[in-house]
Amino acid sequence: MPELRGLIVDWGGVMTTALRECMASFCARDGIDYAVFTSVMREWLGPAGEASLAGNPAHELERGEVAVSDFEQALAARLSTPASRVEPKGLLTRMFSGFDSDPGMVGVVRRAKRAGVRTALCSNSWGNEYPRSGWPELFDAVVISGEVGMRKPERRIYLLTAERLGLPPEQCVFVDDLGPNVRGAVDAGMVGVRHVSAEQTAAELEALLGVALAESG
Repeated sequence: MPELRGLIVDWGGVMTTALRECMASFCARDGIDYAVFTSVMREWLGPAGEASLAGNPAHELERGEVAVSDFEQALAARLSTPASRVEPKGLLTRMFSGFDSDPGMVGVVRRAKRAGVRTALCSNSWGNEYPRSGWPELFDAVVISGEVGMRKPERRIYLLTAERLGLPPEQCVFVDDLGPNVRGAVDAGMVGVRHVSAEQTAAELEALLGVALAESG
């Protein structure tokens, strides 16, 4: 196996609190049926949604092909019920307001960069603002789907991220909490790591990269 010199991480659910917890909290705050929410997400982002070639609102949003306000209208319509109408305006802001930075993963990336590993962020954007303060110290490259017109798990976004790191994909490790995105990275030639917790990911990356990444006691 080629020497691994690059670390690419996802944002939501990897560098932040868990995606499932954040979305469940959002639904509770907005009075949205969580089962309805997960059903819509599976339809748009599950295997059938990934296989669709056109007309998928989530894919269009992630590539920056549709206005946030239009997507919010479409999503609110799908989440509303006769007993509870979902307000479209500001829907995505409310959805992602519960995301907090995970200090454990911030530490992992920071220690990797200090050890000489090239680091990058590769994130599928839902039109939300990212808290970019401190990113220059964490990442050598940043690839946001809506800014580059491509999304995970499309092969080309992984290749672009590796190119911006100045590395071949075979020398990069990719970390994501979503299986399809990890498989996409592997198909592009990278080593994939499915994120569950900062501790587990740190241990896997230590073995792959050969540098100390776990927080010292």
